[in-house]
Amino acid sequence: MRSLQTVRRSFQFSHWSFMFAEIAVWSFVVLLVTGAVLMLFYDPGMSQVPYDGSYGPLRGLLVSEAFDSTMHLSLEVRGGLLIRQMHHWAALVFVAAVVLQLLRMFLTGAFRRPRTQQWLIWVALLALGMFAGESGNILPDDMLSSGSMWLVMSVVQSIPVVGTWVMSLLFGSSFPGDTVIPVMYVGHLLLAAVMAVLLIARELLVRRHGHSRFVASLPARRSARPLMAAATFGMLIILGFGFQIAPIWLYGPAKPTQISAGSVPDWYMGFLDGALRIMPAWELNLGAYTLSLAVLVPTVVVPGVFFTALATYPLAERLLLARRGRRDALGRPASARRTARETPARNLLDRSRDTPVKTAIAAAGITFYGLLWAAAANDQLAHQFQLTLDAVTIFFRYAVVIGPVVAFTVTRWICLALQQSERDVAEHGVETGIIVRSAEGGFHERMAPVREERDRHRELSRSA
Repeated sequence: MRSLQTVRRSFQFSHWSFMFAEIAVWSFVVLLVTGAVLMLFYDPGMSQVPYDGSYGPLRGLLVSEAFDSTMHLSLEVRGGLLIRQMHHWAALVFVAAVVLQLLRMFLTGAFRRPRTQQWLIWVALLALGMFAGESGNILPDDMLSSGSMWLVMSVVQSIPVVGTWVMSLLFGSSFPGDTVIPVMYVGHLLLAAVMAVLLIARELLVRRHGHSRFVASLPARRSARPLMAAATFGMLIILGFGFQIAPIWLYGPAKPTQISAGSVPDWYMGFLDGALRIMPAWELNLGAYTLSLAVLVPTVVVPGVFFTALATYPLAERLLLARRGRRDALGRPASARRTARETPARNLLDRSRDTPVKTAIAAAGITFYGLLWAAAANDQLAHQFQLTLDAVTIFFRYAVVIGPVVAFTVTRWICLALQQSERDVAEHGVETGIIVRSAEGGFHERMAPVREERDRHRELSRSA
């Protein structure tokens, strides 16, 4: 067993930003293990059977085999509810970790070559994780999942040309049909397999290209990895054991024409719900065809533009910098960039203040997402603040346009101000708090050179 000193050393040389990728990996491991256990008891059938389980209020009610097997797993299989809730919590944590990993890579410039492939893998994992989570929410066939099925149906029907064909593939001849749960079940398993392959590919790329500077080396990473795995497993066990999620016995079986009051999607799908709520009821008539822009734009166009922008940003940045005098993101000329490519300096990460435009773009994107996410609760906000629903909806329609512009401007201004502050410190020195008296009798503060002050802080940190 390793000593406490070895454990501390392993974390000392592991950069905190590596934590997000590790949480995503180990959350996915929990998803695979718990998902394999759930497969042993879950039945994706849609045939109606009378419920005769241990939950009295539903006994004798006709339910689908999917709902019946989920109830049996939750209330009658020993440890089944814990496994099911851990699976759900792991899905939420996985998507959150992927989002934070993408944000960290974007702000530090870790998406540039030779790590662009890793960036694309994380973008794909985010999209696949959202689809897998939404398909998994439909599988219990409870009242909450019926709302997700209505959303899926509306989105599919709004897609031009292929929407009708996809609709018949998912739901058969009528909604909800007898095929949607089996199709979603197979799709859920296929998505999990593709995500597993992508994570393995990402691990191989990490071993080939290494990490950016200030991130742990592979030996230190391996020493800290078991501790991060144990921490992730332990937290998911605590969440699954102590925090109830998706109690389907309270929701009841799915009904095509009903949905529970206050039903909301998982957090990562909240921005789609908010976009649907604030989108005006626009339609576009093209001959004999009618496009429902009120559904197509918020659920297909907005996510499509978002993921396309994420995937193509590294290429767009390279092309833009090439047109602006062949300078890299830190403002170095092409000759300096070629020299940096031949040295380990290519692994250096950006500081957010050194790339104000990129940082401002990230702030604008976060603001846009946050406002759409808040718009998903427009009815609750109107109720709590005694406002009309129309007033809250109109506010968010303007806010999602104005808010990102304000966030971009303010963030860029802050980054430029921090750069100016650093230039002032480099020119005049660092304040030491030491007041000295000159030979003429005047008083002034002693300013230390930047390098001297940095060395002093390093010595203090080492002694601590």
